[in-house]
Amino acid sequence: MLLKKYALLVIVLIGSSFCLDVFAHGVDGDTQAFLTGNQGIAFGPFLYIGAQHMITGYDHLLFLVGVIFFLFRPKEILTYVSFFTIGHSVTLLLGVLANIQMNAYLIDAIIALSIVYKGFDNLGGFKKIFGKQPNTKISVLIFGLFHGFGLATKLQEFKFSTDGLLANLIGFNIGVEIGQFVALLFVVSLISLWRRYESFNRFATLTNTVLMAAGFVLLGFQLTGYFTN
Repeated sequence: MLLKKYALLVIVLIGSSFCLDVFAHGVDGDTQAFLTGNQGIAFGPFLYIGAQHMITGYDHLLFLVGVIFFLFRPKEILTYVSFFTIGHSVTLLLGVLANIQMNAYLIDAIIALSIVYKGFDNLGGFKKIFGKQPNTKISVLIFGLFHGFGLATKLQEFKFSTDGLLANLIGFNIGVEIGQFVALLFVVSLISLWRRYESFNRFATLTNTVLMAAGFVLLGFQLTGYFTN
């Protein structure tokens, strides 16, 4: 009975997050108006937009949950998060500054796959099925590159002024890191608290299975958007 209640709660929470897609991948009307009308350096507003995007970006956060789920030591968490940060910072800046155009739906589909990948990895799927464990740090770095392109495509949609572009992008990227730090602080605290209870080991498999399921749902959503748009 407890297992069923837990599974239902996780599914409801993830399902609710899907309903917030407009906030996770879009921006509100005021932000749209600002981005399209801004001229010159606006470091502070771009920093705020970056932080807001990461805090509400459930696809990025679901991937990070998978990354840190079985990490116990702060040094390990810092190492893996650093690999992710390096990856998405490089492609965010490169994507916008070099005007590298990519289909947003396909990039988001790869981001969804990164969630599936991490859940599968946490379940020991690679060792069980393929008999080999991929380098986890390199995989986090590679998927971080795609997450960065995902952030870049969101900014490119608004075609805002190139006046003060580098400074604004740096502000946005710092904002993303601040949002990531705040979100991770909450997630790490929650998981660390959960580890004190026996239910963590009991439900770890179910949690990562649900994480994979969430990734597949997001993947289907993005592929549907690609083929219908």
